[in-house]
Amino acid sequence: MSTPQPIPDVQKAWVSVRKGSPARSLELRKDWPVKKPLAPGEVLVKVHAAALNPVGHKLMGMMPNFILSRPYVPEHDFSGTVVDSKDSKDFKLGDEVFGWNEFGSQRVNKQGALSEYVAVPHTYIAKRPANVSEVEAAGVALTAMTALQALDLAGLEEGQTLFVNGGSTAVGAWAIQLAKIRGAKVVATASGKNEEYVRNKGADEFIDYTNVGPLHKYLQANPPQVRYNVILEAVGLPDPSLYTHSQKYLAPNGAFVSVGPQPHGFNLTSISQMLRLAGAKLFPSFLTGIKPSFHIVLVDPKKAEDLQLIGKYLEEGGLKPSVDSVHLFDDVLKAYERIMTNRARGKVIVNVSLPPSTAGVAS
Repeated sequence: MSTPQPIPDVQKAWVSVRKGSPARSLELRKDWPVKKPLAPGEVLVKVHAAALNPVGHKLMGMMPNFILSRPYVPEHDFSGTVVDSKDSKDFKLGDEVFGWNEFGSQRVNKQGALSEYVAVPHTYIAKRPANVSEVEAAGVALTAMTALQALDLAGLEEGQTLFVNGGSTAVGAWAIQLAKIRGAKVVATASGKNEEYVRNKGADEFIDYTNVGPLHKYLQANPPQVRYNVILEAVGLPDPSLYTHSQKYLAPNGAFVSVGPQPHGFNLTSISQMLRLAGAKLFPSFLTGIKPSFHIVLVDPKKAEDLQLIGKYLEEGGLKPSVDSVHLFDDVLKAYERIMTNRARGKVIVNVSLPPSTAGVAS
């Protein structure tokens, strides 16, 4: 049995120090403190791998210091090994885990996935299934929980039909798989080059959004024989048109769920679109003429059972992670370049402490 390695007082970490693109915002620090002592219920994880999410670089580029409490370590998802804990009965030293740190906690404790160690509440991690690698597990928690809670919020049931706008997004790909586990039919959109990827996730029908013009107009002109029970807008479009015109293709008692508007920048067009979306959601239907329910899914980190359920589905093979590319820890800026192309198919992973050859490190 190997002797546990001492936990250092400082570590290497990528730290957001100013507003801007990752290249402007981030600095690689070698003296970032490892959290000591832990708060009750916290665990300290030696990070094996971390995943990037679009929200990571968007927050860096858009949010001022007083909101993000800079400096802080960005990103949420990780896999790793438990090396310390405080009053946690669920995990012991040496447990291989995957998990995340949610935004509110990150804002307070400055802990993020792009570091050698991360301290999180024990409810934010789950044991990594043996059939899922460290690299694959790193990209699971945030987007899989978003998809699961979106379907729960909508009440998707066996025999119903889910329409996913953005089937090749991380949330969309998980939603397709989760819907199939529930016994639902899935119709998904993506660009034509991603059709095979989306169908392999389980989509029964596919729409190439690049060939049909505005999607809401296409669906109005070509409504399904049986209207969709749930629409999941997984792209983060600020334009509310898919929702405001949905009465022709969403069932009367159906639900429209969005991951929330994620504009690429604040300009007159995006501001106008978000105001329209807010009006459609907030004003009563007799004023707007829009009746379908509308929800924005915000991941509830307190639902530890959701992460455990995702782990169960991974172990059973019902959920399969997808990895786009793996980048060395020192090459985080290259990893951000990849995710910011919007062409990543699967998760962009940062290898924090695994052997450099693990899973084929991206050049």
